[in-house]
Amino acid sequence: MMGSPVSEANRSNDECQHRVTLTKSFYLGTTQVTQGQWESVMGTTPWKDQDRVKEGANHAATYISWDDAVEFCKRLSARESKAYRLPTEAEWEYACRGGTSTAYSFGDDATQLSDYGWFDKNASLIGECYAHAVGLKHSNGFGLYDMHGNVCEWCSDWYGDYQTGSSTNPQGTDSGSIRVLRGGGWYYFARYCRSASRLSMTPVSRFYSLGFRVAVGF
Repeated sequence: MMGSPVSEANRSNDECQHRVTLTKSFYLGTTQVTQGQWESVMGTTPWKDQDRVKEGANHAATYISWDDAVEFCKRLSARESKAYRLPTEAEWEYACRGGTSTAYSFGDDATQLSDYGWFDKNASLIGECYAHAVGLKHSNGFGLYDMHGNVCEWCSDWYGDYQTGSSTNPQGTDSGSIRVLRGGGWYYFARYCRSASRLSMTPVSRFYSLGFRVAVGF
């Protein structure tokens, strides 16, 4: 079930719960793409000399636009002869939930979020105003780290209303002006780090909390 039930605390109106079937296998990056990984593939450092950044090879790469992330996937695909891409929004939420149906992959209690991700209470509000090194918190049930918080993650979809009823392998709307972001980030409230929470920005946006992780399909 994608989206959130009406009983879920702090849900938004764009999270209409509906049944989704994914029929195609995929892998998702264990962590968000790091500064070291980005520089290795792209040879650039878009976060350099920008606000609210802590540099380090294992810190999540930031100031990454959707267009930038797509180009990274293309170059990595050419290097490794695999079809790297951004995950669809449905794939991302399925992976984030890790087999759960609760607000977070670990349950409904937001007080546990500090054990699983970086958000305002354990980052920006204590003066750590930057994306942190990946993989330092607990993973979810699928062994994926930082699905809640640290950096907002680009998905392949245009942002729009969910399809009514059930759907199979949804790709989002056919067109739009803003792309989907998931997972919240280091300066977001806990509510925006929920498994069903949806954010969005224009695909050319670069920001101190914008990053991504890669998917590989079959």
